[in-house]
Amino acid sequence: MLAVLIWTLSCSASLAVGPRIVSMNVCSDQLLLTLADPDQILGLSRFSRDDWQSWAAGEARRYPILSGGAEDVLLLKPDIVVASLFDKRTTRDLLKAKGLHLVEFTVPRTLDEVKDQTRAMGDVVEHPERATAEIARLDAAIALARATATGRHYRVLPLARRGFVSGDDSLVNSLLSEAGLVNAAGELGFSAGGFASLEAIVKLRPDFILVSEAGDRAEDDGRAFLLHPALARFYPPGKRLVVPERLTVCGGVMLAEALDRLTAELQRVTQ
Repeated sequence: MLAVLIWTLSCSASLAVGPRIVSMNVCSDQLLLTLADPDQILGLSRFSRDDWQSWAAGEARRYPILSGGAEDVLLLKPDIVVASLFDKRTTRDLLKAKGLHLVEFTVPRTLDEVKDQTRAMGDVVEHPERATAEIARLDAAIALARATATGRHYRVLPLARRGFVSGDDSLVNSLLSEAGLVNAAGELGFSAGGFASLEAIVKLRPDFILVSEAGDRAEDDGRAFLLHPALARFYPPGKRLVVPERLTVCGGVMLAEALDRLTAELQRVTQ
């Protein structure tokens, strides 16, 4: 009887761990880190510890890093591999040919798509209740941002290095629209996004520009564009909304924090 009880408990413990998973993409890394149990994670992408790209870079340092090729994934023998459709196709095809189970995610363009992917990852790791909680957190952040921006109809231009503007077909646009803000990129004729000239940006005169960092240091030409004297004159700190890029580069649970940061920035510049 004792032997049967021990065997039952050991089986229950092994079942509780759930599928053993590796992630090949920095965006799937972050979903996995949020929703899975630590024992489920066998390895993460080579960019998982990059503070610029990964909101969860600190936590990712607890786990092995993959090279990006198929060999180390095969050695780990995971139950599931999560990847992006933008990851190298030959690698994904090889892993499938070797019999591994791949779950492939697209790049979300809207917050509704982000919620769908969060639910999907919750199902992959067998913790749907965690996905539900993260979606509720995102909905709460959306509601708070909307309440802050209600009735203001601000025109905001998302502006990145070298003058790149995120257009209507982008995750940043979805963040702005869900918060009740207007993406001014449409007035420049951008849908997917593109590079705008300094003259066009100054002439557009949005209420605010959305940038990924504050400060007056230009470490390279791309950053120098954002610090050009013309932009500094028309868009001083009081006309800049600062949301770190690591909060918006991926579609995932970090977007709740991105919206909270956007809300705080709106409160700062409108006081």
